[in-house]
Amino acid sequence: MSYHAQSKLSKTDKIFGLLEEGKNLALVSDAGTPGISDPGAVLISKIKEHLSDSVDVVPVPGATALIAALSASGLPTHEFIFLGFLPHKKGRETLFKEIAESKRTTAFYESPHRILKTLESLVKFCPNKKMCVARELTKIYEEFKTGAPAEVLDYYLKNPDKQRGEFTVIVA
Repeated sequence: MSYHAQSKLSKTDKIFGLLEEGKNLALVSDAGTPGISDPGAVLISKIKEHLSDSVDVVPVPGATALIAALSASGLPTHEFIFLGFLPHKKGRETLFKEIAESKRTTAFYESPHRILKTLESLVKFCPNKKMCVARELTKIYEEFKTGAPAEVLDYYLKNPDKQRGEFTVIVA
């Protein structure tokens, strides 16, 4: 059965019912690790709240774009902050200012529709920081582009075919 951000309460109730019957369920995602910037996090929270001690939530280690990107970025990874997906409008500029001031590596996800706007903001607020954009991780078109924000923006402007897919942005 599908479960997504627009799922109705009745779907959650059905999942609760299956768990109460003693069924073993698996939460899988078609985009990354369930529960990490994913509607599955809401479901897991509800299960823990309503069925606390009677149900075990057991993680199965697997690929996550965040860790894959950090591990191959070449940027400092001893401390990092993960922001998930940035807000579309409200608070976005504030976050870029915080990234500019941060002493820790900052990582977040970005969509193909906003990647250029994000890179423009990083050029504006973080011109001297080193960054890496990891695209389409663990897929055939996987690539990493590392450099100053202006260099990375220039690369994506010159290669519009590379503006597709899923992005993990890391700023040192």
